[in-house]
Amino acid sequence: MSNAELTWFKSSYSGSEGDSCVEVALTQNDSTTIHVRDSKDTTLPSFQVTSTAWAAFVAHI
Repeated sequence: MSNAELTWFKSSYSGSEGDSCVEVALTQNDSTTIHVRDSKDTTLPSFQVTSTAWAAFVAHI
């Protein structure tokens, strides 16, 4: 799935200073995959993690 096909939103965990911006997207009909990208440079590749891995990451930070 390409980045253009996803609806990206800024993570509530991104810094308010604008220096640590992460965007996430969910795949429709698949709540088990979380797409993550750098919102400062959206031309960079995104990556995908499982919802379990994302929850563990968020809990850690």
